[in-house]
Amino acid sequence: MSTSFRLATFNLESLGDGDRGGPPLAPRLSALRPLLLALEAEVVCLQEVNAVSRDKRPRQPEGLEALIAGTPYAEAARCLSLGVTGTHLADRHNLAILSRLPIRSWQSLHHAFVPPLDLPLIGREGVQVTRNFDRPLLFAELELADGRMLHLLNLHLRAPLAAAFPGGKREGTWRDTAAWAEGLYHASLLRSAQALEARLLVERIFDAEPEALIAVCGDFNAEGEAAALEVLAAPPAKTGLAESAGRALVTLDPGLSPERRFSLRHAGQALMVDHILVSPALFAGYRGIDSLNAHLVDDCAQSAGAERGSFHAPLVAAFDL
Repeated sequence: MSTSFRLATFNLESLGDGDRGGPPLAPRLSALRPLLLALEAEVVCLQEVNAVSRDKRPRQPEGLEALIAGTPYAEAARCLSLGVTGTHLADRHNLAILSRLPIRSWQSLHHAFVPPLDLPLIGREGVQVTRNFDRPLLFAELELADGRMLHLLNLHLRAPLAAAFPGGKREGTWRDTAAWAEGLYHASLLRSAQALEARLLVERIFDAEPEALIAVCGDFNAEGEAAALEVLAAPPAKTGLAESAGRALVTLDPGLSPERRFSLRHAGQALMVDHILVSPALFAGYRGIDSLNAHLVDDCAQSAGAERGSFHAPLVAAFDL
């Protein structure tokens, strides 16, 4: 039996942030909905889904609900990551999966395999700061038409912005360039540690099912040969373990033409920071990838309150197994 489906990832960029002084929701929906519909995907991984609480009720993803209302995704199965406490949605930057395939199980994982990082502060003997992941990763198992399971990880790795630490800033400004550099170093460690958390989950899946169909989607805040991408992909050329080729993940966006291989425009550069990685068994059915990036403007050239959708482009990959 042939099983065809399309898998997408899209950073909605703080969707539902109007209550916090962000761009009004209505014009954003007008910009985002056509992109969501154009994906024509059976499964969509979303990042930066905000949630609000009304009348002391549990937080709800009102922006997401408004976005998919009246679209085929309104009837899709869905799951959302829980906040770091593991009990309810976070107010900002939740992960979501919309699926027209049955969701058989899902988990919101936060430091499930990698503990918080205890990092010493340079030049301050005996002083350290504990770094926790900003958000969990979202893992779901979806049932394909032929009965096999698609193991799907949705993630949003730490941004390459210097992480504040005690004594590093004065009145909101970095103390000096050394302090800023130390904060950026902390951020890079967190990004790689989050990638390691996802990789260790992938390893566990392969232990149970060597020919598993695995996809890892999301905003990696990294491109090229960045450590976070290589930790997740584990290419044999880098690990030196030829026998591990069956556990390597394939990054799909190199299949795009060079002039279209970007998902974000930042400070005059076209960057590929959103990715879809797949296991060898899933790659066997890979048929192509697209980045819906024609609408993108530079995120440094447009005011925060402008009427826009997202500074990120969605990616969509097609499979026929």
